[in-house]
Amino acid sequence: MRAKNIAIVGATGAVGVEILRVLERRSFPVGKLKLLASERSVGKTLDFKGKPVKVELLERDAFKGIDIAFFSAGATRSREFVPAAKAAGAVVVDNSSAFRMDPNTPLVVPEVNARDLKRHNGVIANPNCTAAILATAVWPIHQAVGIRKIVVSTYQSASGAGAAAMRELEDQVHQYAEGKEVTHTVFPHQIAFNLFSHNTKVAENGYNEEENKVIEEMRKMFHAPDLPVLPTCIRVPVLRAHSEAVALELEAPMSPEEAREILRRSPGIKIVDDPAANHFPMPLEASGDLDVHVGRIRRDLTNPNGLALFVAGDQLLKGAAWNAVQIAEELAKLTVEVA
Repeated sequence: MRAKNIAIVGATGAVGVEILRVLERRSFPVGKLKLLASERSVGKTLDFKGKPVKVELLERDAFKGIDIAFFSAGATRSREFVPAAKAAGAVVVDNSSAFRMDPNTPLVVPEVNARDLKRHNGVIANPNCTAAILATAVWPIHQAVGIRKIVVSTYQSASGAGAAAMRELEDQVHQYAEGKEVTHTVFPHQIAFNLFSHNTKVAENGYNEEENKVIEEMRKMFHAPDLPVLPTCIRVPVLRAHSEAVALELEAPMSPEEAREILRRSPGIKIVDDPAANHFPMPLEASGDLDVHVGRIRRDLTNPNGLALFVAGDQLLKGAAWNAVQIAEELAKLTVEVA
């Protein structure tokens, strides 16, 4: 694989930093590397392979000679600067919501629908973190017997709201321990020793933005526009890694043993399912792992075609940075195949 010239937009944010680390961790062949951010971050340095790389200003003419541009600076910045990156000849892997539901933009989890990359128009969308983790966990079961309905309750960490939210959780724990007033500015409520409905606006259908993203994105990635998905998304006082309780209604019965064996053979999944030790997926263990942890695999006692499981995945990795780098790896393979 020939070296690729890489740009990371939002390089100093939580996801941008993780993309840099994953590129290094995966020994991705990086040629020129450009770290792009807003004015307040210009001049800072980030290490890559033991060498400092200066952060440059995000401008429309910053993408000359770039092969792959990772965008992790929010939907507004993506809408503003992605056209410039495309015009310069870069393929964009966008971590924001800006293009996810655009019918001309593939929304990709490589373990699920890498084939959709063949029809990209210069932009590939990275899914919402919750949807990416869920899709990875249940796709092998869908392939085996078909999923008729998904009910999912999420336990979403502070990392999903960015580095400032993670700091707020840590600060609140210290404030609580020291008997001080617990303050909050990032979240609408205290997050330490508390949980609350996901901090996005509730739409007219009664579901918040996060829940609607899960519904729409799962349908798009699975190419199943009518797939029933019932999500309830909750913020919990966990620094990193999201967890999900999943109940599936299948097209045909599947035993827990069959499901466990199918998932064990599937890429991107680690089985953590030891009832004797009461050891199942936990965000603490999923943090830092590229794989999605799956366990508590059991029958739905109310439905002969039902199956339940519990999932934990690193929001900053499989939910964002690692999935984005995986997409870049798949793009590089496609380039080799075409050549």
